[in-house]
Amino acid sequence: MAEQKQSQKRDDKEKGEKGASSIVRLAGRDVNGALSIQRALSQIKGVGMNLSNSLSCAIETKLNIPRNTNIGSLSEEQIVAVEGVIKDPLSYGIPNFMVNHRKYFESGKDTHFVSNDLLLITRQDVNRAVALRTWRGFRHQYGQRVRGQRTRSTGRTGATVGVMKKAAKEQLAAAAKGGEAKPAAPAAAKPAPAPK
Repeated sequence: MAEQKQSQKRDDKEKGEKGASSIVRLAGRDVNGALSIQRALSQIKGVGMNLSNSLSCAIETKLNIPRNTNIGSLSEEQIVAVEGVIKDPLSYGIPNFMVNHRKYFESGKDTHFVSNDLLLITRQDVNRAVALRTWRGFRHQYGQRVRGQRTRSTGRTGATVGVMKKAAKEQLAAAAKGGEAKPAAPAAAKPAPAPK
């Protein structure tokens, strides 16, 4: 009985995937063909979960492709149409607050970039901020946090991580002077102040 069910499942799976391809090239990215349209769209750089949900709804209404369809079972014409929705979501009814470059400075329009275009545009934005000597540009240039995060306690890198005790500083100063100062006794550990 169990063997019959397994063989039936296998047959159904083979029938469903007869015209399906295992890997689909979508917006410059290789996507697993077994994924649904919504999951496949979220694999593309520049398309998050919310946008992929909205895009799959738009694809379902405008292109008449069900959103639970495997991306590998689509024809070439349908894949080209899906790429058109990804590259110009505003013309398919996606609200403009979901695009990643609103009022883009070159065109003044709301635009959406994906994959390699997004990487290039982001790099250009950073280089422009550095060239204009803005505050964000300075932070990018010196490798500091850009968005106002704390830097005193987190993000420390390099060999000189940590705080030197006062006694150790005095000992180093005495050694550098060449004096024969007696090494200071290690300071007793003070309890940390209670958080407020």
